[in-house]
Amino acid sequence: MPQAKIGVIGGTGLYQIEGMTDIQELNIDTPFGKPSDSIVLGKLNGVGMAFLPRHGRGHRIIASDVPSRANIYALKSIGVEQIIGINTCGSFKDAVKPGHLVIPDQVIDRTQKRISTFFGDGVVAHVSMADPFCRDLSQVLQAAGREAGAVVHDKGTYIAMEGAAFSTRAESLLYKSWGADVIGMTILPEAKLAREAEICYASICCVTDYDCWKEENVSMDIILGFMKQNVAFAKQIIKLAVGKVPLQRKCECASALKTAIVTTPASMTLEQKKKFNLLIGKYIEK
Repeated sequence: MPQAKIGVIGGTGLYQIEGMTDIQELNIDTPFGKPSDSIVLGKLNGVGMAFLPRHGRGHRIIASDVPSRANIYALKSIGVEQIIGINTCGSFKDAVKPGHLVIPDQVIDRTQKRISTFFGDGVVAHVSMADPFCRDLSQVLQAAGREAGAVVHDKGTYIAMEGAAFSTRAESLLYKSWGADVIGMTILPEAKLAREAEICYASICCVTDYDCWKEENVSMDIILGFMKQNVAFAKQIIKLAVGKVPLQRKCECASALKTAIVTTPASMTLEQKKKFNLLIGKYIEK
């Protein structure tokens, strides 16, 4: 199967990357179902990469229904080691304005309906999520964002909400009181699953609005007004970043499962070992 080390998961408004060459589309089945769409594999500025639209082309899948396990597993299966997520968000800070970008370093999980682990079915593992985003990849995105001319906030806490409706005003004021910086619907469970898959994950959060702590109402009209500008910046940042992503990883993401697997190999059935081989095979095969 064709390979790529860098993957991009596109968010709202980002369904393709112009400038990719040597394009081929992969339709991959996984033990966790089919991904959101076919994976576009090719080269960007000479660097091999894979692109996957999170919501499907035409934006067909709500955030709660995104098949994140299949998406991350499929990218892992073609050799992806670094994922850049593009995520639209609202802001809780006056200084974090619509049109700005945030490279978050923390996340608070307020989702309710999503499966956020590959494990279960008789196999248990507990990865560390103390620092949920890869610091090395985040630094690459920060530098690329500034080179692109965007206003970039180097860190921030992202509230991951369920959706599909936007927050109530009471919820928005609560999250603001927690000191959170932005809110959106899509970073989780991607970041958790990427860590379980030992893939580096960092996000370009595109701010489109102030949440309803400040806005009278958050509507798609407001969001779409800034989306075109944000998507243009995100595409430019991706083009700048792909050539700067280190090929040899020195971060902890690459060995996240080394001490995380609780179930002993002797307790696993052949069927379980086969199902989880891509994720844990190197640790359980002696």
